[in-house]
Amino acid sequence: MSISSPDLLEHLSARGFVHQCTDLDGLRQALAQGPLTFYLGFDATADSLHVGHLQALMLMRHLQRAGHRPLLLIGGATTRIGDPSFRDSSRPVLSEAQIQHNIAGISACFARYIRLGDGPGDGQVVNNADWLDGIGYLQFLDQVGRHFSINRLLTFDAVRNRLDREHSLSFQEFGYTLLQAHDFTELARRHGCTLQLGGADQWANIINGVELGRRQGCAPLFGLTMPLLTTRDGRKMGKSAAGAVWLNGDKLSPYDFWQFWRNCDDADVGRFLALFSELPLDEVARLSALEGAELNQAKIALANAATALAHGERAAQAAEATAAELFAGSSAAAAVPALYLERKRLDGSLSLLQFLLEQGLQPSASAVRRLAAGGGLRLNGATLHEAELPLTPQHLGARISLGKKRHYQLQAND
Repeated sequence: MSISSPDLLEHLSARGFVHQCTDLDGLRQALAQGPLTFYLGFDATADSLHVGHLQALMLMRHLQRAGHRPLLLIGGATTRIGDPSFRDSSRPVLSEAQIQHNIAGISACFARYIRLGDGPGDGQVVNNADWLDGIGYLQFLDQVGRHFSINRLLTFDAVRNRLDREHSLSFQEFGYTLLQAHDFTELARRHGCTLQLGGADQWANIINGVELGRRQGCAPLFGLTMPLLTTRDGRKMGKSAAGAVWLNGDKLSPYDFWQFWRNCDDADVGRFLALFSELPLDEVARLSALEGAELNQAKIALANAATALAHGERAAQAAEATAAELFAGSSAAAAVPALYLERKRLDGSLSLLQFLLEQGLQPSASAVRRLAAGGGLRLNGATLHEAELPLTPQHLGARISLGKKRHYQLQAND
């Protein structure tokens, strides 16, 4: 899409990326006038991003392909505090070593979605520790703090909800929104950045940055938020029954990543295709209109598109082929994700039920028993009605199936 296209915002809205904007007409005009620089912030709270971040990465990808320049801001400084928005408790305090480890992990995700480099439209990774670590407290109060009213800050939902529930809100966390506002104006000065992206829960923080820029005499700044996404069953995007759906392959195999999308609810397929694939909208509409067993074609298209972006075309093709072979009943154990167990524990004292709970694959012992009673627990294709099966050396290499679509291979890690 051309950088001067007046339809860019309409296109993004049609794909489901637009929730609120501080000045929609002004942003539309700014986008049409030529390349602008935009940013999104990521606090380094884990060593990988997960699919909850994917909506933002895809929005950045669309904007970059339209000719605009992305900045990926890592919160090397703000991670030490943690954004309190719509949380009932403080985030765990991370050491500097943990933060640096996490920064390395999430930075590896960026290049799969955003073109990074030194060219005019290339994205850059920046760290707010570069300016926040060196600013003095009194300097920050003078430069930033004097522009904010405590009365107004107390009206923001993220703060008011926390206080209404009588949950503790530290002064450190209370000041997070000022730090984020300062990030925006600092990026405006250093990089000419005029647009901040964020989830709907970031609206108040973004407004504060836009207002701070106005008070400090910056060029007009804009904010654009995306809808908060939940799946049909109400789970926040990024989570599955087995845990977080990570983007890094060393934390979640490409096969399991593919299966997450393949197993999405029928009602979510069209919305997810528009957001997480780059298929044309008319093709999204065609696939979304499929019904019954044919809707599986749309789910496979979604799984292939999302997995190809995260892990490459080969990984997507391999995952689809593995799933097809497993469905057909053939052996594809080499491509099935492994579950590792110390060989010395294969002495019959550990049951399959206990092992599944250790691996986080089921939420409770009763859930495993219900799965077995319903015929959904299988070993090498054979139904297991007794979930307390003792694990012995003869089970090494066995394929454990949980339902029709989740398959694992038991391997020793020593």
